[in-house]
Amino acid sequence: MEMKLQSCFSVLIVLSLCLSVSAQSCRSYNGFANNQVFAACVDHPVLNSVLHWTYIESNNTLRIAFRRPSTTPNQWIAWGINPQGLAMFGTQALVAHQNSTGGTHAYTSSLNPPGPTLQQSDLRYGVSELSATYVNNEMTLYATITLPGGMTTINQVWQEGPMAGGAPSAHALTNDNRASRNTLDLLTGSSTAAVDSVLKRRNTHGVLNAVSWGTLMPMGAIFARYLKVFKGADPAWFYLHVACQSSAYAVGVAGWATGIKLGSDSVAVQYNTHRNIGITLFVFGTLQVFALLLRPNKDHKYRIYWNIYHHSIGYSVIALSIANVFEGLSILSPDDKWKRAYTGIIIFLGAVAVVLEVITWVIVIKRKRSNSDKFPHNINGVNGMNGHANRV
Repeated sequence: MEMKLQSCFSVLIVLSLCLSVSAQSCRSYNGFANNQVFAACVDHPVLNSVLHWTYIESNNTLRIAFRRPSTTPNQWIAWGINPQGLAMFGTQALVAHQNSTGGTHAYTSSLNPPGPTLQQSDLRYGVSELSATYVNNEMTLYATITLPGGMTTINQVWQEGPMAGGAPSAHALTNDNRASRNTLDLLTGSSTAAVDSVLKRRNTHGVLNAVSWGTLMPMGAIFARYLKVFKGADPAWFYLHVACQSSAYAVGVAGWATGIKLGSDSVAVQYNTHRNIGITLFVFGTLQVFALLLRPNKDHKYRIYWNIYHHSIGYSVIALSIANVFEGLSILSPDDKWKRAYTGIIIFLGAVAVVLEVITWVIVIKRKRSNSDKFPHNINGVNGMNGHANRV
């Protein structure tokens, strides 16, 4: 019993030491310019950055130092407050980078639609004592901000990116770059991570399109091309084909609409190839719906032209669908398992198509041979043309 108590006590000591080290990871820093001291700090969960601050409640003044270790001379850093919510647009930002002479340049920038360019502009908050330092590959922003009365919780947004032509360029779109925002309580120091609603909608968009255009559409084509060869599958193959394609179109339109909404909400971020293929798919898919409504009878003289139209548009939709799903996966950059899973589905459907292609060709050839045995071409007197009248 005594040994167990000693073991538990040892574990508690180690755990408390670990928590203490974690809590003091930013408090132990003392490399600020002019030996400045700040009352609180927080290690940001992404982008390897830290915020130090002192909030004076009596005059609503927030004094901050935002620093990022391991920053190269060709990178910029930014930190800001968004009074509208946990988003990029609307952020009242402080930006810093090295200039052409090797010194540091700090300025303010209000990130407004249609595109955040990080151009110098005034903020809705009063900012003073704005400066920046770059020492030992660590860039630090200093500023004193006058907040509205009673504003003790802020939506903070931070970011880093490359320099191009002496000016800040667009930052990367990794998961860390998208997650660099949270709510911070200036009095308690507690922070709440942002719920990335945009990422959720992007994932929904991806799932809808992968299931509809990327999976159901090829399955519907397989039903139509191969099952109709089997006499017992008629007319079941037709209803399976229509049900599969109709479901794919309905779900695909929902995914397409989600993508259009995402594009309108993110005017500064455009994926032209993905968008253009998506629009083309919607147009082709709609044409296929009209093709079903305007389908002539089998013995109609225009049926052959309808078949050419229906097949060419259909196979184009399948090819574009699969290509656009992979394009979307490269944009979303999910775990590799999702890309492998979809690749496995396509390989499986392709293997099924190859096997059925061989089987159906064997069946068709056997039927032709059987018909030839029943009606040999060397018998004279068939329509007076030695049996060749059927080939005209």
